Amino acid sequence: MIDNFLSFVAPHYCCGCGNAGALLCDNCKYNIVYEFKNVCLACGKPCGTTGLCNTCRVPYARAWCVGQRRDVLQRLVGLYKFERARSAYRTLGDLLLQTIPEFPSDTIIIPVPTARSHVWERGYDHTVLLARYVAKCRNLRFEQLLTRATSTTQRHASASERNRQAKAAFAVKGEIIKNTPYVLVDDVMTTGATIKYASQALLDAGASQVWVAIVARHA
Repeated sequence: MIDNFLSFVAPHYCCGCGNAGALLCDNCKYNIVYEFKNVCLACGKPCGTTGLCNTCRVPYARAWCVGQRRDVLQRLVGLYKFERARSAYRTLGDLLLQTIPEFPSDTIIIPVPTARSHVWERGYDHTVLLARYVAKCRNLRFEQLLTRATSTTQRHASASERNRQAKAAFAVKGEIIKNTPYVLVDDVMTTGATIKYASQALLDAGASQVWVAIVARHA
């Protein structure tokens, strides 16, 4: 309701073409989804439909990504994370929904937990909004099964620092159902450390299938 009112009094402008009316118009949305090729989420090399190549060793078994974090997608993610464009979760969620396949009906959608300081800074939890939207649109179960075990943040951290921080960052706070697919949802993957150790935490707690859905991969 509030988002709709604000968009009426202060309309958004498309991050692609600049036309008023939406953060991303239908034409520019089409260009993002259909220009991206199948590449390995971990290394960026061409791969098949699993989203992973044959050489990368990661805890998750399948992966999907809308595109690289550049140009239009970079501007859209930036508005969502740093300019308090809260309603962008629907736009980003729609891009993700056009990228991921149909999941089994018992699939559980999980947001990668956000550092509490970032939630306070933005006024909303951006990964929760995104993951809940995807789950609702697909009529799937949404659970916040992961929690942050540490208070460290990865913004401006080096690759080695991100890996060290992420290794101890996550804990499972709910019951894991064996043989149920779990899909981790996040907005951006930079070094891959966060999604790697979030996936590993679920596997260590008893999950047998962990998949990953990301909006943007760092170029």
